[in-house]
Amino acid sequence: MNSIDKTEKKRLFSNFFSLLVLQGSNYILPLITFPYLVQVLGVEYFGLLAFATAVIAYFRIITDYGFNLTATREISIHRDNKEKIVEIFSAVMMIKVFLMLLSIMLLSLLVFSFEKFSSDWEIYFFTFATVVGQVFFPVWFFQGMERMKYISYLNIFAKTIFTVSIFVFVKEQSDFYLVPLLTSGGFIVAGIWSQVLIYREFDVKFKLQNTETLKAYLYDGWHIFVSRIYVNIYTTTNVILLGFFTNNATVGYYSIAEKIVVAIGGLFQPANQTIYPYLARKYKENFKLFVTFVKKIAFLFLAISFSFLLLSEYFKDAIISLVTGVSNTEVSILLSVFFLRILSYPFGTLFSNALIIMNRKKAFMKVMNYTVLLDLLIVPPSIYFYGAMGLVVSFVAVLFIHILLLLYYLKLSIKSKGQNQ
Repeated sequence: MNSIDKTEKKRLFSNFFSLLVLQGSNYILPLITFPYLVQVLGVEYFGLLAFATAVIAYFRIITDYGFNLTATREISIHRDNKEKIVEIFSAVMMIKVFLMLLSIMLLSLLVFSFEKFSSDWEIYFFTFATVVGQVFFPVWFFQGMERMKYISYLNIFAKTIFTVSIFVFVKEQSDFYLVPLLTSGGFIVAGIWSQVLIYREFDVKFKLQNTETLKAYLYDGWHIFVSRIYVNIYTTTNVILLGFFTNNATVGYYSIAEKIVVAIGGLFQPANQTIYPYLARKYKENFKLFVTFVKKIAFLFLAISFSFLLLSEYFKDAIISLVTGVSNTEVSILLSVFFLRILSYPFGTLFSNALIIMNRKKAFMKVMNYTVLLDLLIVPPSIYFYGAMGLVVSFVAVLFIHILLLLYYLKLSIKSKGQNQ
């Protein structure tokens, strides 16, 4: 990283720290309430909340529409063009609000058409409120401007209040409906505050955009949107399939194991978010530096992820006891395999982002197509015959093949770009 000047290095570390704080509020705070909720609500009700979260994840993808990457890139490139920034912000917000309203209608149709959903309808709508908060919380804007400190602190402040509220108000199993309601409150408050910050600190005011402009941004984000749907098929959809083939208790055990792994693997997300706008700029300025930086980060991620894997396995029993309150054989067996996911965690985002920055959308979509096809072929029968363990083993296998495919196409893209220069 000697090729990065001091100003850029300082900004990168500042944004990394801010994103670490932001990620902390999204992962660490729920992790604090995690053991409490498992013990107070029980595995079955915890499984119900996990199932609802998996369903609502579809609507989060619809409203995100890939703007976390495409809008971030555009903001980063045009950060010194005030008029263009207003256009990007306004167009993206208009599209996201429209998609949010569409999502509410789709959720209503789903919930009131099937008994499995209508019996706990309020859980799904309370959980959907997190989508409303995320629509109005434009992380992509601050990330593109590389000014993450503006939202990190307000985000952690708002969500800390609502995290504490869970301990205050959720006292028994019958209070389970308060969990998504209080969680959503933190998202919504943070979203409102971030909109105020954009107006006050950056003097960016919302301005209605014409249809052609909206179409252009929709087209730009389409491939990322489709890829997010694909990712959801081999991640969140698997939880929904588990819920249909088994029961809430099994979903609960799986979700406990998954949340532990996600909490550990999620630590890589701030690093990937921090370097994304930097990589986008360096690709345009100096391709060799771009390639060198990707390689260095990849080797660093490999060393860190392997260390995380060893530490997690060593402290596995202590982690389970902390979360569930007791030693849990079901979760322990699942985690023994699931911890392997930690090795793949940082590379999916890093390699995908590199392909997107290089505008290798066709190669990226090929990888997604192969991954989804493989997932649909092996995961459903694995769940049907072997339950939660079948899901864990097949899912981890799919993830490793996904990473290898991304690496293969990234190497081809780098070689092709190098030959054309």
